[in-house]
Amino acid sequence: MTKLMSNRLFWPIVMLAALLVVNLIAFPGFFSIQIRDGHLFGSLVDILRNGAPTLIIAVGMTLVIATRGIDLSVGAVCAISGAVACSIILGSPDPGSVGTVVVAIGTALLISLVLGVWNGFLVSVLKIQPIIATLILMTAGRGIAMLITEGQILTVRSDPFKVLGSGFIFGIPVAVVLAAVILGLAALLTRRTALGLLIESVGINPEASRLAGVRSKGLIFAVYVFTAVCAAIAGLILTSNQTSADANNTGLFIELDAILAVVIGGTSLAGGRFSLFGTLIGALVIQTLVTTVYTVGIPPIATMVFKAAVVTAVCLLQSPRSAEMIAAARARRARRKRLVDDAASGSSTGSGPLTPTRSDSKEVSV
Repeated sequence: MTKLMSNRLFWPIVMLAALLVVNLIAFPGFFSIQIRDGHLFGSLVDILRNGAPTLIIAVGMTLVIATRGIDLSVGAVCAISGAVACSIILGSPDPGSVGTVVVAIGTALLISLVLGVWNGFLVSVLKIQPIIATLILMTAGRGIAMLITEGQILTVRSDPFKVLGSGFIFGIPVAVVLAAVILGLAALLTRRTALGLLIESVGINPEASRLAGVRSKGLIFAVYVFTAVCAAIAGLILTSNQTSADANNTGLFIELDAILAVVIGGTSLAGGRFSLFGTLIGALVIQTLVTTVYTVGIPPIATMVFKAAVVTAVCLLQSPRSAEMIAAARARRARRKRLVDDAASGSSTGSGPLTPTRSDSKEVSV
């Protein structure tokens, strides 16, 4: 049990289970999943669908953090990608055409690729601190999105575009399928090839990795580009779900949720080892927490406080110091139990462990 509790994923999983139980108590039909018109519906499906954008960004953020970096610009990239897609669709003579939507999505992804190249260039080539380099785009990105939308909320009515946020594939929400594909692709590339080991080596010791022949610049460059593309996909899902591009609110604070999901999942901000499965658990904890706020009926003014309290509890419980304290407490209890058992066994035989026998007393007298 001690070994199990020392695992960094133990407390996040416990917290996720606790949140699900709270939701079940507040709403007895919380676990029920129904099939309507061949599509899956239910609270659990909503958690997966609404948490898909956060998970997609968190996957890219995991790889960035594993290289000792961070990307604060993902929310702005979400807003830019949504603004680009909606502006192209609205400017087209046939907004409902599949070809128009494909061009809009492709253009948004291409621009996000350029934004990722910009972040990667600042961090890997110019050696600017990641938090400063990405803060530039975080600040300027919202302004770029405002320029694209001309300060307006662009509302689109395009059925092919709505598929990203509210469509289904074989009864499963498209957003969930996209998140699963991105997570699976990242896991395949990092755990079935040497890429994951190289990322961890760069995060643990960049200079030693460079001396060992690892091209850390190219690796860091690639993870920032990948994260920007993930942010663009998440932004397209959010924009499609809202059927509008809002430069001010699309992807607002989603970078914080993604970082929290990564940290809750056990990836250290100091770089090195990372866990994509842990990131999945962290993203589910964040989204289930948001759902719990509405299910339990917590007032909106206390939402952020409740969210912060739960996240703080998880982080404290999974900290190394907490694990040491729990292990020490269990060791003390085990020692105390052994002493009690030894005392009990000694009294049952009629003499304590330190009581001399009769032959011993004779030898002492001699």
